[in-house]
Amino acid sequence: MTDKQEKFSEENLEVVSQASADLEKSAKAEKESLDTEKPAPLGVYPKGHGPKTAEFGGKEKLSPKEIEDKKKELLEKVKKLKEKIDVTKTEELKEQVKIKKRADMLIPLEEYVRAGIYLGTRVVTPDMKPFVYRRRADGLAIFNTDIIDEKLKEGIEYLSKFNPEDIILACKRQAGWNAAKMFSHLTGIRVFTKKYPAGILTNITLPDFFENKLTIVIDSWLDKNALKDTMVVKKNVLMICDTNNFSKGANQIIIGNNKSAKSLGVIFYLLARGYCKAKKIDVEIPDLEWWTGEKE
Repeated sequence: MTDKQEKFSEENLEVVSQASADLEKSAKAEKESLDTEKPAPLGVYPKGHGPKTAEFGGKEKLSPKEIEDKKKELLEKVKKLKEKIDVTKTEELKEQVKIKKRADMLIPLEEYVRAGIYLGTRVVTPDMKPFVYRRRADGLAIFNTDIIDEKLKEGIEYLSKFNPEDIILACKRQAGWNAAKMFSHLTGIRVFTKKYPAGILTNITLPDFFENKLTIVIDSWLDKNALKDTMVVKKNVLMICDTNNFSKGANQIIIGNNKSAKSLGVIFYLLARGYCKAKKIDVEIPDLEWWTGEKE
């Protein structure tokens, strides 16, 4: 709220408060007058009239009930005006908070929107329901972009607790292959695209068996083998969840559209940028346009 608006609101409240005080004072004086005034001698004034009635140039006397009713009416007006001012202050404060949140986003809101990261599916699981903002007319569920940004920040922080050699990434969805390979190249994290070799984390007799500490799962359904093996060996899971995904088995989730190449590109870009910064990995990260396929 600006200084001018705040001053205007305070002046309104002062005027209303003063009016209320004046009315209470007037009502009290009127009541005392009614209690102490002596009735005029019979015959001096016509019946039903007196020196304070409108007919004789004075103000018509109000009964105690009428005074109380008028007092209540004014107090109700005071209350409504105060509520209106409070609502205005609250709305302006919310807008200021929203602007600050947008300024602190990992990337501008427009980039999230352009990539369609907020677009879900027509199916919403109970796990994802808290993150859904609304449904479009065509039935698609829409993620809350503020929460998407918050979950990405949490995901980057969680990922940064592990070293590259202790992490694997499973991405069976073709839309994410290019971005996943670049993510692997920049961070040194091992990535499995197309097909995850079942048992590689659980079967010690396999020649390529190895132990990890964290598995990044792009889609809990498509990458269910990697998720299952990780849960068997009781390791950690960082999962990207769309509205139709269940988050069972995840230690940390990132929410967003995991079907689109642009959306996955944004997610991989932010994870790579945040992880390399946290781990002090000195590499040149391509611009966001490369990850979303908008740059030829």
